[in-house]
Amino acid sequence: MILSSTERNGDARERLLARLLDAFGEALPSPEVSLREIAARAGTSHALLRYHFGSLPGVLAAMLKAQRSRDNEVLFETAQQGTFDDLVVATWRSYTRPEQLSRVRGFFHVVGLAAYSPEDFREFIDSLDDLTKMLASLAEREGLDTTEALTTATVTVAAIRGLLLQEVLTPGAYSEDAVALILRMSRPR
Repeated sequence: MILSSTERNGDARERLLARLLDAFGEALPSPEVSLREIAARAGTSHALLRYHFGSLPGVLAAMLKAQRSRDNEVLFETAQQGTFDDLVVATWRSYTRPEQLSRVRGFFHVVGLAAYSPEDFREFIDSLDDLTKMLASLAEREGLDTTEALTTATVTVAAIRGLLLQEVLTPGAYSEDAVALILRMSRPR
């Protein structure tokens, strides 16, 4: 079978992304780091990074999307065996671990850039609904109708992201008590 240039480029991009993820593990490069520094750490060239990802924000967005996808696989296991509340608490605990701080900061950095140039971050933006969909599915399983489940999940994810932003700005200011309050407030009466 002969691959088209698009398929070969996609494979090359995926291999390069895997190298980046291996080089940085759970962390995300700081936005202050240059493409050259990232390339050196991953054992590649900055020209390849630019070719496949366009820019430093493109690298960060691709890495975040892949890291979040891996996280969601683990969270999906929680969802299969737990409740809506279990998944929300597991998500909070996952993203408030100290080793996740660079990723959470990077998430808000990329989201801010995407707010100004959504067309440049379409793939990243499109991946943001995955947690909401998982939560909505659990809410339906727990008896909410489809519309109410989606609204509940959307509001809960927005509140968790707001708390995560506060956690970045003032570490340790909020705890799982705030998450419990979000869960109480997001449930229909």
